[in-house]
Amino acid sequence: MREKFRAWTETVEAFVLEVIQGQRTGRRAELALAGLFALSKVFKAAVKARRLLYNIRLFRDSTLGVQVIAVGNLTVGGTGKTPVVEKLARELQDQGRTVAILSRGYRSKPPPLSKQMLDRLFLRQETTPPRVVSDGKSLLLDSETAGDEPYMLASNLKDVVVLVDKDRVKAGRYAITKFGCDTLLLDDGFQYWKLAGRRHDIVLVDCQQPFGNEHLLPRGTLREPPTHLARAKTIFITKSDGNTTRLRARIAKHNPAARVIECVHHPLYFEDVFTGERHGLELIRGRRVASLSGIAQPESFEDSLVKLGAELVYAKRFLDHHRFTQQEVLNAINRSKKRQADMIVTTQKDAVRFPKIDRRDLPIYFVRVEIKILSGAKDFHDCVRQICFR
Repeated sequence: MREKFRAWTETVEAFVLEVIQGQRTGRRAELALAGLFALSKVFKAAVKARRLLYNIRLFRDSTLGVQVIAVGNLTVGGTGKTPVVEKLARELQDQGRTVAILSRGYRSKPPPLSKQMLDRLFLRQETTPPRVVSDGKSLLLDSETAGDEPYMLASNLKDVVVLVDKDRVKAGRYAITKFGCDTLLLDDGFQYWKLAGRRHDIVLVDCQQPFGNEHLLPRGTLREPPTHLARAKTIFITKSDGNTTRLRARIAKHNPAARVIECVHHPLYFEDVFTGERHGLELIRGRRVASLSGIAQPESFEDSLVKLGAELVYAKRFLDHHRFTQQEVLNAINRSKKRQADMIVTTQKDAVRFPKIDRRDLPIYFVRVEIKILSGAKDFHDCVRQICFR
């Protein structure tokens, strides 16, 4: 039943995305577009009203007495946020901070319905502890329970606490009391105003699609208007191609005081999804490669394989955060073999959602990436020093 519901929601999501991006035509698409446009007006009013209620203190924020760094986007998905969170967490930990990453665990497996009902009935939600993906020593949950991004962060950051809970004030208190954390990193937290204090807001702007189609959800992909960049202290331009003069000018129009850092996703190595065996970047050079992905912007990933010297002979795309079934992976293997591919390559974010498969006619690798700063390295280190009081 759950799988059928997930398939239905993905079908609806795919249709809406195609309408937003202008890939659907006809009467049905026009009606959907009109409805989405009307809903985006309601959404815009709701965003402004919520912010106003926090400003006039009808909605109260909380202070936990520690450093809070919120990393997020103005748009939905696809900006390369997870590697930036990873780099920040590692740098802060190296500088002596005790870091906890707090995530809401988007599309993680919810608790059983019976438990949710009992928690609500007996008002136990406040006392239910957050899910501990990593205690800073061991990886404690799987990707389905934790969510793919928290699981990926916990896998890459062995000495950083990673917690999942929609209530990040509660998760923050738990991180402080249970693990002695003095720095809270809010993954996807730019719109999370409930946790304040010594807060440093970091916003990521995708160089390729900085503000989507300029419309707010659900007509577009914007969560907030571009003018709200004014709240950020630091702005990362991700996936930079070096030609950012116009984008920088627009950012400066909304926030002339913010530090601006340009970066790219830098590939490190390839790793076998099932065996963990690692290979250098020359693995795919001159080879026939198939790609398999379920991310917000698969084009960027596929282009990166071509830049590394691969001949891309087949590309299968699913929606962002898609949880692969065994049959889907086997179908991708069969179609890749028909195109005489030497291997299948996916992203690390996708690899954590792969099921075990009965046969492996083709090797499947994920590419491990990290953030490489192209400009603004001094601004990045100043940002870290400011957070660390140095």
